Amino acid sequence: MQHFKQLTSRIWYQTPVSETDRPILAVVRGEKHQLMIDAGNSSAHAALFLEEMKKHELGSPDLLALTHWHWDHIFGMKHLGLPSIATKQTITHMKEMQPYAWTDEALQERMDQGIEIPFCADAIKLEFGVTRDIEIVLPTIGFEGQLELDLGGVHCQLIEVENDHSPGSLFVYIPEERVVFLGDAMYADIFSPRWNYTVERTTRLLATLDRLDADYYIWSHGEAMPKSEFEEEVQVLRRAIRVTEATGGRLKDMRTLYAEETGRSLTEDETETLIYFANGMK
Repeated sequence: MQHFKQLTSRIWYQTPVSETDRPILAVVRGEKHQLMIDAGNSSAHAALFLEEMKKHELGSPDLLALTHWHWDHIFGMKHLGLPSIATKQTITHMKEMQPYAWTDEALQERMDQGIEIPFCADAIKLEFGVTRDIEIVLPTIGFEGQLELDLGGVHCQLIEVENDHSPGSLFVYIPEERVVFLGDAMYADIFSPRWNYTVERTTRLLATLDRLDADYYIWSHGEAMPKSEFEEEVQVLRRAIRVTEATGGRLKDMRTLYAEETGRSLTEDETETLIYFANGMK
C-alpha cells in the first residue's frame, strides 16, 4: 500500500510499490511554483499522486522534473500535462522509445533482442493489464550539466550525474531543505547481460555527492534515508571500489580483501555489490 508522507515543511512524497515498479513521486512546494519529481509509471500512478496532493490541501504541481528516462518514471506524463525538464540524454532515449509498441508480443521481441528485461515487462503487464494506452510525451526543456530552479523561497538544483544505471540521470538537490532526490542513479546497471557497477562512473557519482550537504537522501525505489544510514551505503561502495582496483576485479580476491578490511564476514548486500563491480571490470 502506498503512503503519502511529509518529509520537510516544503517536501512531500509518495512511497513506492515494488510489484508494479512504481517509484517514489514527490513535490517541492515553493511560494511561486510547485515542482513534481518524476511522472510515475502510468496515468493511474500520476493521478493517485495528484489526488493525494489535493487531499492534503497542497494544490497542484505546475512543473515536472524527470530523474531519467526509464518507463516507470515517465509513463504518467500524458496524464499530468505539465511543462517538464530533463537532461538532453534522457530526451534522446525517450525519442528512441516513442515508436515502441507495448503488446505482449512487442515486449517479448525486445526482450529477445536484449533491449527489455523480464522484470520491467512483467511490471508493465501488471500495472496496465491488457489495455495499454501508453504514449511517450517528450519533455519541454532539455539541459546539460546543471540547472537551478527558483520556486520562490526554495531552490532546486537539477544536477546531471555520471552513473551506471541510466546515463543522463539527474539528482534533484534542495539546499534549503537539505534533501537530495537520487532517482535511480545509485543503482547498478541492470540492463546488461551481467548486472554491474563500474569503478569509473561510480567514483564520479560519489564525487558529485560529496559536494552536496544534505540530511536526507531519497532512493526512488526505497525511502528517505537519513544521512547516517546513507553514509553507510556510500562506505560500502567506496570500499568496493578500493578492493576492485587493488585486485584487478578478481572476485575471490575482492571478497578476501573486503573481509580483511572489515574484520568480519560479508553481508549479502556487500557480496552482491562486489559481484557487480567484478562484472563491471569484464
